[in-house]
Amino acid sequence: MIGKIPAPTANASTMRILIVEDEEALAQGLKFNFEQEGYAVLLAGDGPTALKLFDDVNAPVDLLILDLMLPGMSGYEICTVVRSKNKTVPILVLSARTLSEDRMHAFDCGTDQYITKPFDLPELLNRVRNLLERHKTLLTASKVASAEPTPPQYEFTHFRVELQSFEVIVGNKRHSLTTQEMQLLKYFIEHEGEVLSRYRILDEVWDEHVDVTTRTIDNFVLRLRKLIEPDPARPQYILSVRGTGYRFVSGRSEVAGSKP
Repeated sequence: MIGKIPAPTANASTMRILIVEDEEALAQGLKFNFEQEGYAVLLAGDGPTALKLFDDVNAPVDLLILDLMLPGMSGYEICTVVRSKNKTVPILVLSARTLSEDRMHAFDCGTDQYITKPFDLPELLNRVRNLLERHKTLLTASKVASAEPTPPQYEFTHFRVELQSFEVIVGNKRHSLTTQEMQLLKYFIEHEGEVLSRYRILDEVWDEHVDVTTRTIDNFVLRLRKLIEPDPARPQYILSVRGTGYRFVSGRSEVAGSKP
């Protein structure tokens, strides 16, 4: 549902949103409402145009709103290409596809959040606002970390997490995390030893979770386990708590370069 939201949001004018949507009326309606919020908006009706706009270094994109059913190149393919170029830019899927399998595939491709059509405009605006704020916070923390003599990182027996670069290092391999993946892993580490219910994780990591289910968390956990666990089938860091959620444990963890 598209409606008029007349009051602009303060301090949003520097943010640039790329909307990839082939339905012209919907694209223009979204453009109008986001511009009313103070954002700069770029429109693309197909994959090649979207990727060309995304690659423009003179107009960096701060967030993508991505349809899945597009001519020639699917939203899944666009998401995968964008993630190969940029692991942290927030991506929000806005799609008429409602099956759980569609959501899971989108998350596997690197999507941060998923909203189904028809949608509630205030919810969409709120989701975008939250994603941009979280992304800005993480980037600020990364810049602060890079200025420190010893950038903070979480050290564990089999892996370490570098907050500055959004990376997990396992042996000699570096794996980039998306913004949402880093948020979830950081949340687990900072609540080490606590039993975290799926509903609590949804509230505190995803904030607004309409259309985000507990299965979404399970999907993200499976991907994190593939990266950090010596044997993902027998996890020793992110443990399942039957009927509740998860608990992060380790023999030893610390933030390198931080005060005790």
